[in-house]
Amino acid sequence: MKTTRLLLIVLWSTAIALAAEPAKHLASLHARPSPEWLTRGVMYQVWLRGFTPEGTLRAATKRLPQVAELGANIIYLCPVQLQDPDMRQEFWSKRQKASGTNNPRNPYRIKGYNRIDPEYGSESDLRAFIATAHKLGMRVLLDLVYFHCGPTSPLTKHPEFFKRDASGKISTGQWNFPVFDFNNRQLREHLWANMEHWVKDFDVDGFRCDVSDAVPLDFWEEARTRLEPLRPDLVILAEGQRKDDPLKAFDINYNFTWLHAVQAVFTRGLPAASLRALWQKMRDERPRGARFIRYTENHDIVNDLLRAEVVMGERGAAAMTAVHFTLDGVPLLYNGQEIGDTSLQSIYARWPVRWEAACLPKAKAKFAFHQKLCQLRRTEPALTSGEVVWLDNDQPDAVLSFLRRAGNEEIVTVASLSNRKLKVQVELPGKFSPLVSDGAKPIASAAKLTLDLDACSYFVGKKQ
Repeated sequence: MKTTRLLLIVLWSTAIALAAEPAKHLASLHARPSPEWLTRGVMYQVWLRGFTPEGTLRAATKRLPQVAELGANIIYLCPVQLQDPDMRQEFWSKRQKASGTNNPRNPYRIKGYNRIDPEYGSESDLRAFIATAHKLGMRVLLDLVYFHCGPTSPLTKHPEFFKRDASGKISTGQWNFPVFDFNNRQLREHLWANMEHWVKDFDVDGFRCDVSDAVPLDFWEEARTRLEPLRPDLVILAEGQRKDDPLKAFDINYNFTWLHAVQAVFTRGLPAASLRALWQKMRDERPRGARFIRYTENHDIVNDLLRAEVVMGERGAAAMTAVHFTLDGVPLLYNGQEIGDTSLQSIYARWPVRWEAACLPKAKAKFAFHQKLCQLRRTEPALTSGEVVWLDNDQPDAVLSFLRRAGNEEIVTVASLSNRKLKVQVELPGKFSPLVSDGAKPIASAAKLTLDLDACSYFVGKKQ
């Protein structure tokens, strides 16, 4: 009896300690291991309405060799499931109404979860897209939308599948779409079966999960348990930042907080050092080895007219891309970003990337720049498995500097996020040969790494 009581006291005390210091507790744990094709990968988002003039899977399949040539190895494919054509605007999101397209067909408002939308093609077209990607050495993540569905979805015939407001009507959430109630076991079974369907019948390599934080974590954890026997190297990307996601359910998370901080450096004058502080904070709050994608564009960003080269300028966008490809995590490029495309894009309209401009000198130079960064991810293990060591410098308001170290291999990144020329001294001895650099001139005679930097310039170098 005394032993049992003592055990209960110990467990109770432990629970209180963990509740008081959840971040400290998580930081003592390890993130789930993930396959090398993710950890050493480069992600590329294919937004079908923008990727080709036709906006179809068949046309997108023909462009996949160019993505492989770039060096990306993970295709993140936008939702291809049947969209809801309902014209009642009370079931449209604010963004959908504001788009001016008068198009009810929103890829994130699903009507049929097991059907391919005819706008994109057929089941055989999706299979051909995935098979072609695999032949080219690329994996495919399929976008899933499980927080809500369209108002005419057959699932609405099961009112028990949905949350209710005070009057008893189906709740419609912040985007005005019917919101699922994950307390219902049948709903969960239906969605788990849908995930298994894409793996077994289409050979997808994993999923990107829309608004994942709004869906209970135990749903995703059970999904992982069910899917791993079908594909042990499956990868699941969360569009969220829940701190305990990496323990079991997810391999990698979105990083909107980081993106907004990057934008604030360029638009609000926040110091570059604020990014270093944010990186440290996010690492300390999560299990060891937690991963994020790192990007300056995706479909949401370009829809809201926040193209990287518009927000950060051409040179600023390039400097941040150099940072994202050499910092920890997995870099993501949005289709067209590799040629500096700044054409209008919309979630609700077919406004294609201007690939015809890819032959112009500036676009070719940008493609070569991104291609070189993709190559470095493949050839320099320190960039994908090395530790991150932040380096002090004498221009912290303007310059980021860090080291990636794996064994005897060291790669340094120094990036100016300022619109003025400056000289920076980094607390790092030794000589470094440039791997990719623009507007940065090392001063050879200095005892520490010292560079003359043009506005928004960068230097990525390997220790000699």
